[in-house]
Order: sequence, then structure tokens, then C-alpha cells
Amino acid sequence: MTSSADAMDRFHAIIPAGGVGSRLWPLSRQDAPKFLHDLTGSGKSLLRDTWDRLLPLTGPGRIMVVTGRAHRAAVEEHLPALEDHNIVLEADPRDSTVAICLAAAILERREPGVIVGSFAADHLIGRLDLFEKAIREAVQVADAGFIATVGIKPTEPAVGFGYIREGARLHIEGAPSARAVDSFVEKPDLDTAKEYVRSGRFLWNASMFISRADLLLAELERNRPQLLEQIQELAAAWDDPARRGPAVDRIWPKLEKVAIDYAIAEPAAGDGRMAVVPGLFDWDDVGDFASLAKVNSGGRKTDLAILGEHARVLSDAASGIVVSQSNRVISLIGVKDIVVVDTPDALLVTTTEHAQRVKAVVDALKLTGSSNVL
Repeated sequence: MTSSADAMDRFHAIIPAGGVGSRLWPLSRQDAPKFLHDLTGSGKSLLRDTWDRLLPLTGPGRIMVVTGRAHRAAVEEHLPALEDHNIVLEADPRDSTVAICLAAAILERREPGVIVGSFAADHLIGRLDLFEKAIREAVQVADAGFIATVGIKPTEPAVGFGYIREGARLHIEGAPSARAVDSFVEKPDLDTAKEYVRSGRFLWNASMFISRADLLLAELERNRPQLLEQIQELAAAWDDPARRGPAVDRIWPKLEKVAIDYAIAEPAAGDGRMAVVPGLFDWDDVGDFASLAKVNSGGRKTDLAILGEHARVLSDAASGIVVSQSNRVISLIGVKDIVVVDTPDALLVTTTEHAQRVKAVVDALKLTGSSNVL
């Protein structure tokens, strides 16, 4: 086995920057998706936050971003240090398996033996020292021959996340907290989530995956051999501009849309090839406006969180969140857990309890052909 330093020297980060974040409509749009927004008032987009937290682990030359063609200019503006050969443009979205495995296949061709880690572009993470510690452990687990994930220690019985059931402790040098993954579990109901938290054996699934690229691709071959063959054909042509375009035109429309959890992680766990490192850092996927309200109010439900550089909000005995992108004065009196999102062409009013239902509004707008507000 290689040394800890050698493993980190071979580590590359992959940032899949896709998805609209439809539960954050009308703030998040097709032309301005969630990862390009500053959702905390920090002055930095979620994408830039992701880049900055990975930089100490990789340096600027070992971060690859996978995004849609329409977002290239914005991604390059947010990440001026991103090297041109490390941006992978998707012809259209094909879900996380294609995004992550294509990047892994390209990197493996450039540098055989590379270790890759995939990190969503639109999550919030705090206590970065603990984040770095967990990733360094996961890299050692990957170097030992497992596909590793980082599971988040639950702080509450959340029903909006999938869970990971921990198995036996693994004895891997440099990774004292690593355990086998018994199974991945879909989003539970509240009573089941409470049981999970009480047991102490379950972690939130944050969809971070760290693996030797060759092992990740071998796992895909076991479960989706045709998809792996197509990805390898794309990767073989990727660094040749003359071959890339024709290969994409020919292969991309045929690629299966499937999440990496189903194509790789769950089958690998069933066969004993999946490991988990518990993450003790703060984490939130900011999946809806209820989550955004919680993040921006420090978890205090009695507070009103306000986002927007020029927001003009008057409130009296109100709680929840207001996101303002207009010059209108917004006045809230005696309303609890309110969600108000005011943009120049769309207004959303709901409550934090019903925040998950925003996606249904977006789906309805698609059916009516209202693409101008999507």
C-alpha cells in the first residue's frame, strides 16, 4: 500500500455542477441554478465555496468541474483559477453517474492510478478542519481498495435525506473511523428517522464518493457495462478537440440517466466493497426554503431570515425567510414560518412546512409551457 502522502498526491476532486435546484424556484432558475447563488450572504456562490474548501486538499490544478454548456461562462467567472482542460461540458444532463464517471475516466487516462472524490457544487459545509480530516481518511480508505463515502452524523431525525447504515469497523491505516457500509436507505418517514438516530448506527447520505478511478469504473462495468463502454469511448476522445465533438454527437444521446447511488454505491455496498467515514462537520444540502431559513437564522425558528443585497423588509412578530431581488418593500405582520421569494418576474409565497412542494409548482409550470419563468 502507498503512504498517506502518496495517496493525497494522487487525489483529484470532481465537482458535478448540474441540476437547477427546483425546490428553490423562483430564486434558482435554469439559467441561474442553485450552485451559482450566494445563499448565506457570504459574498460567494455555493460553487465558489465548494472550490475553496477543496483547494487545501488538491491545489487548483487537481479540481475538475462538470457542468452544462450553458453554464460555462458563469462557472469560469466564479472560478477564475479553474484550468481549461479541467472543465467538462455536458451536452445535456445525464445524472450523476455520467458526470462523475466520465470525469474519472478522463483523469485515469491522464494519470493512471488517480484517486477521485466527487463533491456536490451546491452544499453548505462548516468546520472545515473536520471536513478535511474526513476526506483525508476517505482517501486512505479508497487507496486500500474500497469505494468510500462520507456520512454525516445526524443532528436530528431528518426525513429529507437518505441514510447510510454502518457496519463493522475496518482496520485501515490512516483511517481509524472507517466502517463498512451495511446498506443505503431511502428517505424515511419521521418515526423511522427517529429510530435511526436513536440507534446510533445511521448517518446521513451526503453523496460524497471517494475511490480509485479504476475501481469506480470497474464497479460501473459490473452493473452497467454498456454505459461504461460508452463513457470510456468518450474519455478516449476527450482530450483531442478534433475527436471530441463527433464522439459526443454520436454517443451522448444514448447515455443512460442514472444516479451514482443506484449504479455504483448500492451494488458495491451489497458486495462488501463500500466503506464510510463519519463526518462530524456541519453539513446542509440546502434542499428547500425551509433549510435555507434554518441556515440563515442560525436554527432559531422565531427569527426572520432576510436575503438580498437591496432587500427592503419591514416585519413585526414574523418568522421564516424573505428572499428579495426587487426594489419592492415587503411587509410581514404576525406571520410564522413564512417563505416569501420576490423576483422581478415571479413571486412565491408559502410556509416552511410546505417548502418541499415548490417542485410541484415548477413541474406544473413546465406543463403549461411557462418557460419564461423557469
